[in-house]
Amino acid sequence: MRVQVLQHVPFEGLGNMAAWFNREGFTVAHTRFFQNDPLPAPADADWIIVLGGPMSVNDEAQYPWLAAEKAFLRQAMEAEKRILGICLGSQLLANALGAQVYPAPEREIGWFPIFSDIRDQISDINGEMFKFPENLTVFHWHGETFDLPPQARRLGHSAVCPNQAFQLGPRVLGLQFHLETTPAGVQALVRECGAELTEGRYVQTAAELLGAAPSQYEEINREMARVLTRLAQA
Repeated sequence: MRVQVLQHVPFEGLGNMAAWFNREGFTVAHTRFFQNDPLPAPADADWIIVLGGPMSVNDEAQYPWLAAEKAFLRQAMEAEKRILGICLGSQLLANALGAQVYPAPEREIGWFPIFSDIRDQISDINGEMFKFPENLTVFHWHGETFDLPPQARRLGHSAVCPNQAFQLGPRVLGLQFHLETTPAGVQALVRECGAELTEGRYVQTAAELLGAAPSQYEEINREMARVLTRLAQA
């Protein structure tokens, strides 16, 4: 299976997804917008991973490639490709589908819970909706959020944002939080974006971010493996 990774900044990568794709024998290629890489044709990929980044989906004047990326995602969805959007990637998917992206009521930066919105999986489109645990502590780093795209189903929410995860059909999934995060990934974010760690009700300190127990990473990485397995089978 051919995976195309859309990467917006050098310090936000695949995290633990890289090892999963390697184990499964998938071919992984990157479009690195920060290096002005061109987008491939949607037909050249079976699966598209849209990563995070500190910019906004509304920053097209500063980052002209955002418009091309959204058009590419619309084409990929029309072609029924598997697509996973993470953080900024989920907001790009939502915006490409016509939903608004705007500042959240509070910034969420740190380890905070999300709550599942799927209770009865059997009755949801023949069981095709992904079901998260009812309460799962995940890693967040975002200041914006999005409206639920038309025809999408909400999968999860947090105390701050009603829309934390959504699914459109069996093959398109947007997660505003990070399940792929590794200790090295958190260190990179603190190093590159530490200026954002100003006081807020849902903003942890650098020490709190970096002091997460190994079990916290293991839990979210297991959940990411479930997500990838489900999309691979879709």
